[in-house]
Amino acid sequence: MSITLTERAAKHVHNFLEKRGKGVGLRLGVRTSGCSGMAYKLEFADQAGENDLQFVSSGVTVLVDPQSLPYLDGMELDYTREGLNEGFKFNNPNVKDLCGCGESFKV
Repeated sequence: MSITLTERAAKHVHNFLEKRGKGVGLRLGVRTSGCSGMAYKLEFADQAGENDLQFVSSGVTVLVDPQSLPYLDGMELDYTREGLNEGFKFNNPNVKDLCGCGESFKV
């Protein structure tokens, strides 16, 4: 089981944590939401939770709660810039369908 970050995503996380002045890494998860059923949760973590699973990718610690891992296993997190838009892109092999607005997914 694993979750990886591209070099671009890792660089963005490192830069943000450095500017922020604190944090141990990135917390990823899923929640019930949207028209397809699930949505990603992403936040910078100041500390690991008691039950968090930890992965290290490109020097970044990724924290995942055990309930979210089956939906995120094998995912690659990228950071993209397209025109004026930039942000994280979730390349998740578990996704079977996306909603039309792009905010939620189904596995």
